Amino acid sequence: MNTTIGQKVKTGIFVIISLALLLGLIFFIGKQKKLFGDTFVVYAEFKNISGTREGNFVRFAGINIGTVEGISITSDTCVQLTLSIEKKIQPFIKTDAVASIGSDGLMGDKLILIAPGTSTSPVAKNGSKLLSTNPVDVDLIMNNISKISTNASVVTDGLADIVAKINSGKGTVGRLLADDKLADRLESTIVAAKQTAASINKTSNAANETLKAAKSNFLLRGYFKKKEKQRIKDSTKKADKALLNEKKNKE
Repeated sequence: MNTTIGQKVKTGIFVIISLALLLGLIFFIGKQKKLFGDTFVVYAEFKNISGTREGNFVRFAGINIGTVEGISITSDTCVQLTLSIEKKIQPFIKTDAVASIGSDGLMGDKLILIAPGTSTSPVAKNGSKLLSTNPVDVDLIMNNISKISTNASVVTDGLADIVAKINSGKGTVGRLLADDKLADRLESTIVAAKQTAASINKTSNAANETLKAAKSNFLLRGYFKKKEKQRIKDSTKKADKALLNEKKNKE
């Protein structure tokens, strides 16, 4: 079957359009990934890169300025990222700029965030190593949250059990709340205790008054004076003995 000129023309147009679309797609992706134009390279080291991959964006002041060009493990505790950044951004990247790992939205791809340094610091050169801050260990946080949740569940269950026992009248507090008679008896006991205390206080006051009256009685005055003299004499003797012992200890 011979191919007509019209079919050849259609095939040629289809090929040309396909190549144009392919070139446009390559140009679009290259522009997005900053593959075209002058770039310079800086490095950042992390203990954990949290799922960062080659091709992830590098962002400065909320603007995509480059991509992650390479990832390499330099030691058992260090991963180095090679960051390819647009040349025109270089004057704004200082030697004390800090690189960190973030996310593009809540569930988006990982990206490298560069915080600007101080304006007086020198500009980072090609091949410079930026300061970095390690990302938060999400797995560790989730593990701690799980432990807290488990402990909270245990405490909640314990409190629910205590409340249930109280509501059912078990235990001292439960009996006190559930048994009106027990509460009445407790109230009666408190009232009786208050009355007893008042009676003791009254008796004590009466005894003090009686003692004062006895001291003022001329028949018993001599007895109380004798007791007072004996108390003073005993106190003096104890004081002299204490002074004598202290003098001996010094010698």
